[in-house]
Amino acid sequence: MRESWRWYGPYDRISLPEIAQTGAQSIVTALHEIPYGEVWPREAIAARKAEMAAEGFDWVVVESLPIHERIKRGEGDLAALFANYRQSMAHLAAEGIRTICYNFMPLLDWTRTDLAAPVARGGTCLRFSATKMAALELFLVGREAARDDYLPEVVSAAESWFQSASDEDREGLMQSVMAGLPGAYERYDAQGLRAALRLYDGLDRAGLRANYKRFLDEVMPAAEELGMRFCVHPDDPPRDILGLPRIVSNADDIAWILGAADCAANGLTLCSGSLGANPANDVPEIARRFAPRIAFAHLRNVRKDADGSFEEAAHLAGDTDMVELVSVLLAEEARRRAAGETGEEIPFRPDHGHDLLDDANRKAHPGYPLIGRMRGLAELRGVIAGLSHRQADAGAAVSVSAV
Repeated sequence: MRESWRWYGPYDRISLPEIAQTGAQSIVTALHEIPYGEVWPREAIAARKAEMAAEGFDWVVVESLPIHERIKRGEGDLAALFANYRQSMAHLAAEGIRTICYNFMPLLDWTRTDLAAPVARGGTCLRFSATKMAALELFLVGREAARDDYLPEVVSAAESWFQSASDEDREGLMQSVMAGLPGAYERYDAQGLRAALRLYDGLDRAGLRANYKRFLDEVMPAAEELGMRFCVHPDDPPRDILGLPRIVSNADDIAWILGAADCAANGLTLCSGSLGANPANDVPEIARRFAPRIAFAHLRNVRKDADGSFEEAAHLAGDTDMVELVSVLLAEEARRRAAGETGEEIPFRPDHGHDLLDDANRKAHPGYPLIGRMRGLAELRGVIAGLSHRQADAGAAVSVSAV
């Protein structure tokens, strides 16, 4: 497995020389400064790649080449947007960058209600509170239909929270949720969010799937021709939000996506935290089922509450058995090597992390602190080393017995 690190480019408060000290081998990044729908110039790709190479890194995965919201909505003439997308793909491939992580979540890339929830023994983490999210939907946005999306006791708790919350509390909640907007540079107030949501009126699960299928039909032939691998990221969280449908939330969704374009170019980003936020998802089993199509892995952990809330846990301490999950990924790598397949090594990154020690002063992108992710990477590195050693010993034993 290849250790990588997400870097937000010039906007990141963590520098490449600092990332080098974590031991990560590769960088996962994007040209975040280019507006959605525009072509990524080859010169800009080459310049960013050279910047990383100067510090000893390769650009292993693009995360992400964003899909314009009009494509997700299926709105208007999309020919130019698809043509621009394919052109960007060609420019990336020409620079030797052939793995693209992306998502198909409408409007919000991810959703948390707390960006700095306290954790035991110090530090903070990202948290999704069902109570606070229900309060936002019902009383800030005014979406009355949200009553049907939450447990009755959550709705009751949401009303109590809203009534006792200060204006500062309510604004803080809105800003936390807005941090999940694509690129995280634009923010809405409640009125702006209501206006944005109106653009998705009438978009249901079937409609979003149809628009996704059109996207796959438009880009997968080019991806195959260019030798690229696309890997869809699961919904975060894996549930409908603000009345917007989510269609990459469980094994059935993944099976539909991979079957909609049944080719090597159409793959999966195995995000243990996103999938793990749904109590019905057995993450190691999902990884085992779709292992041949996994092109990238986000390794993080969550701890869930009965009401649908969850928070980011330490990488080895949440509800998902991370050791079992890593063993599945290592076994898949071994299978690929034995079969002589190209691209046998699965890049992964320590996804999210607690803000620890000096992280609080740095104010990095939410969920992406230096020290917290370095801790996660070190823990995962230890798991991989131990399992790889055991795997090697097992292989040696088989060889000896064969003699």
